[in-house]
Amino acid sequence: MASQQEGPVTTSIRTTLTELLNPEALEIINDSAKHAHHSAMRGVDSKETHFRVNVVSEAFAGKSTMQRHRLIYGALSKDFEAGLHALSLDTKTPAEVAKASEA
Repeated sequence: MASQQEGPVTTSIRTTLTELLNPEALEIINDSAKHAHHSAMRGVDSKETHFRVNVVSEAFAGKSTMQRHRLIYGALSKDFEAGLHALSLDTKTPAEVAKASEA
């Protein structure tokens, strides 16, 4: 569920991934504050540069981790061009989540 306080990058990520993946679960965590002191972030005013994204989607079935990540990075290319700097991705299918919860 989208937060009332979402910024434009978070909203764009949510919209793009929802349309692309029709996810069963989508969690977007803005970790930008943890990275604001890094030299690459000097002079960057955006408060939305680094994110963790956890997504569960049937669209990942039959795809390797690399293929899943490439799919997401490709879909978010405009966000990267606009200042998104880094994503940490956790991509699973519903079957993978179910199997992990059984263990």
